[in-house]
Amino acid sequence: MKEKFYDLKNILATNADYNIIFGERSNGKTYAVLKYLLERYAKKNIQGAIIRRWRDDFQGKRGASTFDALVANNEIKKLTNGVWTDVYYFSGRWYLCAYNEKGERTTDEKPFCYGFAITSMEHDKGTSFPGVGTILFDEFITRTGYLPDEFVLFNNVLSTIIRHQDTVNGEPIKIFMCGNSVNKYSCPYYSEMGLKHVKEMDQGAIDVYEYGDSGLRVAVEYVKPTKNGKKSDKFFAFDNPRLNMVTSGGWEIDVYPHCPCKIKPKDILYTYYIIYDGEPLVCNVVRTENLYFTFIHQKHAELEERDTDLIYSTAFDARPNFRRKITKPRSDLERKLAEFFIKDKVFYENNETGEIVRNYLMWCGKEGV
Repeated sequence: MKEKFYDLKNILATNADYNIIFGERSNGKTYAVLKYLLERYAKKNIQGAIIRRWRDDFQGKRGASTFDALVANNEIKKLTNGVWTDVYYFSGRWYLCAYNEKGERTTDEKPFCYGFAITSMEHDKGTSFPGVGTILFDEFITRTGYLPDEFVLFNNVLSTIIRHQDTVNGEPIKIFMCGNSVNKYSCPYYSEMGLKHVKEMDQGAIDVYEYGDSGLRVAVEYVKPTKNGKKSDKFFAFDNPRLNMVTSGGWEIDVYPHCPCKIKPKDILYTYYIIYDGEPLVCNVVRTENLYFTFIHQKHAELEERDTDLIYSTAFDARPNFRRKITKPRSDLERKLAEFFIKDKVFYENNETGEIVRNYLMWCGKEGV
């Protein structure tokens, strides 16, 4: 049976300025946006821009192969009525081109798409791109950590591209942000853009956010799994929850150690808290028989003892019981708590709790926060 890959029609129907699309890997998200970008250039002379986090993402074959799938499917030829059949990449720019029988290349006079790296944002300042009206930030979700102040840097890149207009050739500027469901937590774009319900979204849902009377609309789509699966899914059919993202679009979650024994109230020597990405966690220091460890579980109610208990939070808080980084202890008690993490003596209620703590510890390791 024919596989069904992602289609932009539902999210485009929201008429949003930002179109945020996330879900399983290799389900056609990026392909659909790149095809839309090419269609707008072929029909409306609207250029495109691709944003990535690192300049290396555009180096050599990484940049040159960006449109290969569309070339292989003859999309270039179809969209340009046979005038162009291929794509030529040079110095962060993509051009439509065609080859004759001798292999000689004819290239379009101007690029249909430009590449921008967030980490190289300073190099693009002062340059004008008035013809760009379709913008794709690909792989905006990462599992390995974000740049310091990444959301602000991303907006600086956008301001370089967009400047003063909100349309190009009479058509609205469209911004797409595509990502795989590799990390449910830590994404600065969710918090900085006020996308409050992403973690609770069901697959197939589209949420639309509006911002007062500004006219700004942001649509967020959690893409449904590929219909009937992908033929390649059999290669990832291991009993490993981290691969759910590849095969079904579920959030990638690692396997973490669960509580090694039954805990009685008398076994809890001390309790402190971690608040990360809006998720409050209860951390119990436990001693039972010959076991000595920390057990962390989620707390689904407000903290009862906010003014007395030790609380680790990424937010700045002047109260004396608040700390930010558990990896930078300032007292004997804090050093003892940090030691559980150093010696791998931390256990979790479930894998999702472990995922929250993993992201918190990654944040603790960042400089300048």
